[in-house]
Amino acid sequence: MTKVLVLLVLLTACSSHPPAQQRLTVFAAASLSGVLPRLGKDFEAEHPGTKVVISYAGSTALARQVIDGAPADVFASASPTAMQQVTAAGDAAEPRTFASNLAEIAAQPGSRIDSIADLATSKVALCDPSVPCGALAQKVLGKAHVVVKPVTLGLDVKSTLAYVTNGSVDAAIVYVTDVLAAGTKVKGIQIPGAVNASTAYSIATVRTSRTPTLARAFEDLVLSEAGKAVLAAAGFRAP
Repeated sequence: MTKVLVLLVLLTACSSHPPAQQRLTVFAAASLSGVLPRLGKDFEAEHPGTKVVISYAGSTALARQVIDGAPADVFASASPTAMQQVTAAGDAAEPRTFASNLAEIAAQPGSRIDSIADLATSKVALCDPSVPCGALAQKVLGKAHVVVKPVTLGLDVKSTLAYVTNGSVDAAIVYVTDVLAAGTKVKGIQIPGAVNASTAYSIATVRTSRTPTLARAFEDLVLSEAGKAVLAAAGFRAP
């Protein structure tokens, strides 16, 4: 009887321990920070025992990290060029495009800036040209024939927008989604379609992923109808 009780106690103790948690690491463009947490939670609900950990930065910097062997399972890029660098290095394959984003001006709410031409005589922050939002801004300014001397260059779109919200500059060129997310903290000024430009977002499983099946499933969620709905609500456009 005693042996049976001991065995039951041991079995109960063993069964009380939760299963080991799997970690899915996603490297994502900073401009996705408003949507991926929601999709990450949805993914965890669909895959019990999985923890989604998302690291945000500029796509160019993340691409270098992936190529250098940083432990990532999924790479979500705001730049086709950054994704191409990763695939060319053999660190990812078969990327899928899932969204696009347009440039927009974010100005301080009380600013007199009303058009892209006004940026030429204003204190402006731009993303560094080496990151997607910076390359996009340069393209827009070139098409509009507007010369801007930025007072600072941000390493990603979120840090660039912060210069506006903290009062350091009058305006910045960011993405439509960032202006929408900032709400009343900024005044959004649309850029005319004739001079505006967009960037495409793509996602791929990293070659060295320790959970490639889960990584691919996360890709599928981002590209699903549910994923599209979350992206659209945040202001992202179809690819």
